[in-house]
Amino acid sequence: MKVFITRIIPDTGLELLREAGIQYTEHREKRHLSPEELIAACREHDALLSVGGNKIDAAFLQACKHLKVVSLMAVGYDNVDVAAATALKIPIGNTPGVLSNATADTAFLLMLATARKAFHMHKTIARGQWGFFEPTANLGMELNGRTLGVFGLGKIGMALAKKCRGAFDMPVIYHNRSRNEEAEQLLGARYVSFETLLRESDVLSLHAALTPETAGQFNAAAFAQMKPGAIFINTARGAMHNEQDLLAALQQNIIWGAGLDVTNPEPMDKNNPLLEMPNVAVLPHIGSATVEARNGMARMAAENVIAGLKGEVLPYGVNKI
Repeated sequence: MKVFITRIIPDTGLELLREAGIQYTEHREKRHLSPEELIAACREHDALLSVGGNKIDAAFLQACKHLKVVSLMAVGYDNVDVAAATALKIPIGNTPGVLSNATADTAFLLMLATARKAFHMHKTIARGQWGFFEPTANLGMELNGRTLGVFGLGKIGMALAKKCRGAFDMPVIYHNRSRNEEAEQLLGARYVSFETLLRESDVLSLHAALTPETAGQFNAAAFAQMKPGAIFINTARGAMHNEQDLLAALQQNIIWGAGLDVTNPEPMDKNNPLLEMPNVAVLPHIGSATVEARNGMARMAAENVIAGLKGEVLPYGVNKI
C-alpha cells in the first residue's frame, strides 16, 4: 500500500506509516501541485494525505475513485466535496481538536497586537522613527472587562474564551448553530443572536467553519452594526470576511481595528493597504504552527491513512463510510 503526501510533514506521522508497512511519497518541492499533477500522482497510490488547500472536488474524486482514503492534515474540509466522496465510498479524515490551543493562542496574540498597535509600532523602530515622545500619540486600548464575542464557540473558540476570561475578566457572548452549555456553565457565556453579537462585542473573534452560509457573512452590513471601538479577529477562514468591506470599515472608523491570520484572498498581496494600517495586525496563516500542534496533526492524519488502508473506520472521520 502506498500513500501520496502533498507536502513535507513532521516525522511523527511518517514513523507511524513506516511502522504500519505503508510506503509513502512526499511532494518535497515548495510549490503548489496543479489539479492535473495531483491526479497523476494519486493514480500511482492507494491513499492521499493532503496538506494545504488542495481541491478535492468531484472531478478529482471521479478521476481517483480507486483511493481507499483521503486524509487531511487540517481541521477544515471546505476544500473537499464530501458528498461526492461519500457517493464514491471514499472516507475523508481530518485532524480536529489537536490545534485548538495553538489557534486560540494566535487569536489572543492578534487581539493584543491590534489593541496596542504592536505590529505598527515595531515598524516605526525599523524605520528609525522612535524619537520624540508624544503623550497623545499611538494610543491603544486596554482589554480588561471588555466583551468578547465568539462566532462559533467550538473547541478553538472555547480555548480563546478561557484565556480571555482568565487574563482580562472579559464577559463572553457567542453565536452558534447550537448552545454550548459547557461554556455557559464554566465561563458564564451568553448565547445571543448574530445581530446582538455584532452590536455588543468589543472583540469579535471568528472560529466557525467555512460553509455556504458563513462565506462572506462579515461584510459591510455586518461591520456597520459593530461598535466603533470594536476589534475584528479572524483565525478561521479568510473567505468568511469581505476584505474590501473590512478595509473600508477600518478606513471610515466604522470599527477600530482588525487582527487576521487568514485573508481573502490568500496569500495577501504585499501591497495590500491593510498591512500599513496602524490598527491592523496580519499573520501568514500560522494558527497551527507549533511543534505540538503540527506533530499531533501529522500523527492523526497518518492514523486516518492507516485505518483507511486497512478498511477500518477512520478514527477522525468526516463522513460515514
